[in-house]
Amino acid sequence: MSTIALIANLRIQDVLDILFLTVLTYHLYLWFRGTKAFKALIGLFALGVVFTIAQTWGLFLTTWVFQILWQVLVILLIILFQSEIRQVLEKFDPLRTLGLRKTAQPGQWTQSLSDAVFALAERKVGALILIERTERVEECVTSGQNLEGKPSPELLISIFQKESPLHDGAILIKEGRIQLVACYLPLSSEEGLPKEWGTRHRAAMGLSERCDALMVVVSEERGEVTLVVERKVFHPATAGVMNQILLDALRPAGRETVPWKEKVRPLLVNQWKAKYGTLLLVLIFWLLLAGQQDFEVAFAVPLEVRNVPATMEITEPLNPKVRIKVRGLRKDASVLSEKNVHAELDLSPAAAGKKSFAITRDLFMLPNERVYIVSIEPSQITFKFHETP
Repeated sequence: MSTIALIANLRIQDVLDILFLTVLTYHLYLWFRGTKAFKALIGLFALGVVFTIAQTWGLFLTTWVFQILWQVLVILLIILFQSEIRQVLEKFDPLRTLGLRKTAQPGQWTQSLSDAVFALAERKVGALILIERTERVEECVTSGQNLEGKPSPELLISIFQKESPLHDGAILIKEGRIQLVACYLPLSSEEGLPKEWGTRHRAAMGLSERCDALMVVVSEERGEVTLVVERKVFHPATAGVMNQILLDALRPAGRETVPWKEKVRPLLVNQWKAKYGTLLLVLIFWLLLAGQQDFEVAFAVPLEVRNVPATMEITEPLNPKVRIKVRGLRKDASVLSEKNVHAELDLSPAAAGKKSFAITRDLFMLPNERVYIVSIEPSQITFKFHETP
């Protein structure tokens, strides 16, 4: 009954609360999915379920133990998975959201870069290239030497040949020009990556997990070209195909008008199992915890007058009401209304003319003792009486 009452008395604040946590939980799932930290989150979620059930059922000892272990566990998780947590925080880029980042404009350099990459692949020269898009990548790379130049085949072959002191690491291309060489990138901690992937491929995926940079990898063993764009992997067969992928990834988003239905539909349909599953979990937790929330509700209660002297008649007010504010657990307070709260006022001392009566808490009959009245307005009511003939 209390669960039905909670759902029936949902407020706009509750809906926003549930939707916000659903979006946050869903994105956390996307960011941590496939990593070692995801297994830890599942274990943490299971412990949270046990703790919630123990608290709801009043298991004092279990709740007390979990409250102590919970603090230690959170600190341990922060220490063990600080890199994954940092990745999540790096995803929030207000400049990108406001559209203040400059987007690299693709041009003739993409075809030149594609030709250079396939020239490296033909010679089986390993290479790792990162191309900055809308998010800054300097915070994600370490070391690196400044170098200014066009990504031509001659320059790339000179950089990545084994005899070059700059071949170990990645090069950064920004706005169509090489900016840094010999950069070191974070490796991906995602599980289930192809076994044939080496350090370059894992570094490409590792940076793709942290920002929207476009990664190009040339395999030294197989002479294969791999592109990683937003954690999606492509294997272009020719320089022309690679050039088209680069153009599509680097081309700024168009401003064509799209109907709002077309904008909303992907939000509801894409990965719907994960989205609606997250919504269901958040809703279950909300229902479990909302009932224990300290809650206040205010409403008007009609005053039922009784014991009016037979010789007296009320002229005003004819239908007196008072507004009360009641506090208690949400599962109890949310179901209160004028239908289940009654107030009776004894008017036996009435006399002709005006007479004021105090409105006190003991006049009200509440459904249970777990809720209590915190305020009454007005605190007294003045009645007008006249004698009946």
